[in-house]
Amino acid sequence: MASKDPKSKTTKKTDSKKKETASSDQPAAKQIAINAQYVKDLSFESPRAPQSLMEQKERPNIDVNIDVKAANVGENLYEVILTLSATAKVGDDALFVAEVAYAGVFTLMGVEQEEIEPALLIYCPNILFPFARRVVADITRDGSFPPLMLDPIDFGALYVQRKQHAEQQQASA
Repeated sequence: MASKDPKSKTTKKTDSKKKETASSDQPAAKQIAINAQYVKDLSFESPRAPQSLMEQKERPNIDVNIDVKAANVGENLYEVILTLSATAKVGDDALFVAEVAYAGVFTLMGVEQEEIEPALLIYCPNILFPFARRVVADITRDGSFPPLMLDPIDFGALYVQRKQHAEQQQASA
C-alpha cells in the first residue's frame, strides 16, 4: 500500500534522480554486434579424381592452416575474415585441397582502443568458426570424401603465439 506522506514521494524522486545520475556517470557498455556473415571465397579441388576416390590403402595426411585478418570498413565497423585451408595427401599425391574464407562484419561499440585487436582476432573468429567448419565439412563430403570435421581452435592461444612471433621477428631485425 502506497504511503500518502509527501516526504516519501520526494525521497523516491531524489533516489531515482541519484540512480539516473549514477548510471550516466558509468562508461558505455561494450557491445559487439554481428551485422553480416558470409562465404567470401570458396575453393575445392580433387586433382586426381576419379583415382583418388577409389579405396585408399593408407590413411591420408591432412594439413590444416588457419588465418585471421581484420580490416576497418567504416566507423566502428570491421570485416573479419577467417580462412581455413586443408590439404589431404597420400604420399606426395593430393587427394583434395579445400579452402574457405568465411567473413563477418562486426560493429564494436564502447570497446577501448587497446581491446579492439584482441576482440577482432579472438572473439570474432570464435563466432565465425562453427560456420566455417560446417562449410569445410560440407565441401569435403560433396567432393565424395568423408566430411572433414575440424577440431575447435583456441583463437586466444593463436593470437598470443602470433604476437610473440611478431615480437621475436622485430627483435631480430
